[in-house]
Amino acid sequence: MAHVWKCTGLRWSPEGPVLMWDGGRRSGLPRGKRVGFAVPEEGVRTCVGARGHACPVRAVVPGRSTGARCEECARLDRAHSVAADTIADDPRPYRVYLAWFGPGLVKVGITGLQRGSARLLEQGAVCFSWLGTGPLMAARRTEELLRAALQVPDRIPYAEKRAVRSALPGTEEERATEVRALHARAVALGGWPESLRPEPCEVIDHVEVFGLADAPAALGEVVELVRGGSVSGELVSAAGPDLHLAVAGGRRGVVVLDTRLMTGWGLVSPGASDAGASELAFPVREFTQRPEGLF
Repeated sequence: MAHVWKCTGLRWSPEGPVLMWDGGRRSGLPRGKRVGFAVPEEGVRTCVGARGHACPVRAVVPGRSTGARCEECARLDRAHSVAADTIADDPRPYRVYLAWFGPGLVKVGITGLQRGSARLLEQGAVCFSWLGTGPLMAARRTEELLRAALQVPDRIPYAEKRAVRSALPGTEEERATEVRALHARAVALGGWPESLRPEPCEVIDHVEVFGLADAPAALGEVVELVRGGSVSGELVSAAGPDLHLAVAGGRRGVVVLDTRLMTGWGLVSPGASDAGASELAFPVREFTQRPEGLF
């Protein structure tokens, strides 16, 4: 009987992206590595629980859910997150940042000082700059001030991030332009909390870290994992939770796999499934808007 593994998500380490599995197993993801797995025909996707606790009812969750949580576990997880505005007395310092994902796609956000730039890697930020550091409530007030005054969101859908990755400006200076301009406008605003210390604009670029500089443009994205389906491909780049895989078989080219779709499934090696011979046997949504000049 094939060994079944449960993925708990993708993490960014100093060495690059790493797939995490139940039991503490880790799979490093260097570029060029072949990534492959299959969902058994009898597979069921179950809720991953909340805050380190298993779902008490092992609820079945939809294949297209990126959270892989049932309604109750999602509520509990959200209630204890920094973004939920329910933790007002957190004594740890926080940072406010501007993150850029592509032309016209800039967001403001906050992250714990102790996390460094991990949050930006997890989100797939192509480049970013810190704005200020201070207590949690001051960071939240600053985030809200900037959202209103600069008309920048605190969330950008991953579909929008993926759509522009193949058409990024070619130099770090070009990619930094929007962040520098918004940073200058932000520090010139009045109304910053006194306890938040502004930070100079120093744009950090992740294009080389993600492997996007010379990566071929993706043709589409996996929309869900299904029973009996499988994928096997060469990793050409990775950004945030997304793996860009070069696959063959009936669909040739690069497809994006959001690793959040893997959580909650019991997975086996491709050869252990009847679908293992195919290099891509999951539903794919093709990108309809492709930058001119690429094809």
